Amino acid sequence: MEEDRVFPRIREITDAFGSRLRVSVDRHPDGALVVLERPDAPTRERALLDAYGADVLAAYIMSARLAVPHPLPDEHVDGNFGTCISLKLEPCAALQLAQPGRQPLEIPAPFWDRLYAELNLVAAHGRELARRAEERVH
Repeated sequence: MEEDRVFPRIREITDAFGSRLRVSVDRHPDGALVVLERPDAPTRERALLDAYGADVLAAYIMSARLAVPHPLPDEHVDGNFGTCISLKLEPCAALQLAQPGRQPLEIPAPFWDRLYAELNLVAAHGRELARRAEERVH
């Protein structure tokens, strides 16, 4: 089946210093489940997002790129994967994803462009998965 060739999907983004951000995507009843992880961080922080959260994060990345070095208001995503997305400017620009019961995940600026591109690909796949799931229901 075509769907089985796409998911699960795992991509590793590395920066110039070898730091890593892992982006995993798998099927979810609402479309796609996105897991962001820092496998090289001492506490291995991670965040879980649905398609809505991934869309908001992608838009926030672009907003942060345009805002730095100035502050940006937080964004709040509700639902099953509630998240507060913040821009931290000190000691260096980073996004922080805070979710209830989890250690906040920090995403430094060197990851933003590639993560933005990956989230756009994820969004397209997620919409297709949601469409296929709806077809199976009807």
